[in-house]
Amino acid sequence: MSLPGFHADPSLVRVGDRYWVHPTTDGSADWGGTTFSAFSSPDLVDWTDHGVVLRLGVDVPWAAVRAWAPAMVPWRGRFHLFFCGEQAIGHAVADAPDGPFTADPAPLIAKDELPGQAIDPAFALDDDGSPLLLWGNTHAFVAPLTEDLAAIDRSRLREVTPEGFREALALHRHDGRRYWSWSENDTRDPEYRVAWGVDDGAGGIARRGVLLEQRPELGILATGHHSVLEVPELGTWVIAYHRFAIGTEPPGDGIHREVVFDELRHTADGGLAAVPTLDGLRLPLPG
Repeated sequence: MSLPGFHADPSLVRVGDRYWVHPTTDGSADWGGTTFSAFSSPDLVDWTDHGVVLRLGVDVPWAAVRAWAPAMVPWRGRFHLFFCGEQAIGHAVADAPDGPFTADPAPLIAKDELPGQAIDPAFALDDDGSPLLLWGNTHAFVAPLTEDLAAIDRSRLREVTPEGFREALALHRHDGRRYWSWSENDTRDPEYRVAWGVDDGAGGIARRGVLLEQRPELGILATGHHSVLEVPELGTWVIAYHRFAIGTEPPGDGIHREVVFDELRHTADGGLAAVPTLDGLRLPLPG
């Protein structure tokens, strides 16, 4: 099942007994949205719309349009939102996952500060448990965050661009191994997809293959910009991603997308596998 309405770029986290998604609000020409909203669910099927939690041009003084790819993070008893506005990355904080969020007065990463677009932030933990920010379009970057998550350590910023990288870098761990994943191709392309890789031993990422891709026979196209969540007590991993919204016209314009959820599997040979479905997940999975 999909998140209601046109949305993209999902950030999926769990807070207590509910799953939360903070997505891009889709449907505007030129990806021109101006607000971020929050949704929660007990099972990834029945969703509550909590409304707008942050507004560009109102709550954010340095950007007025192109509200893209938020990532919400529970951290030290508060809730942090990394987000894009006008190809820069900002930071905001709130006391609850449904906000309201208060944005910092200046971008965390400015437009044109580094090669590629400053978009698609994602949060991850380093091997020692310290916080990291991942981001980029055509160039992928990683940098340590300060303990309050309000700044990055530019002295330890590094580029890790893997083969085929377009955007939306993510990092998770399983059985002591680090798995990187990212989107390839353009969001308007039916072949928009998620690839994956591992550390290359030299500070970069070695591509291993495609994790999630279109299934034209089912009308599933442009499967990309994902996030990964472990649900330990259920023994389950979930991949949240967007695709062309099924049944809409015109298809494939890149601004009418829907957010969906499927199972992510770690294979016996150390790989990753996920199959996009029409039905999606309801948690817990049937025994």
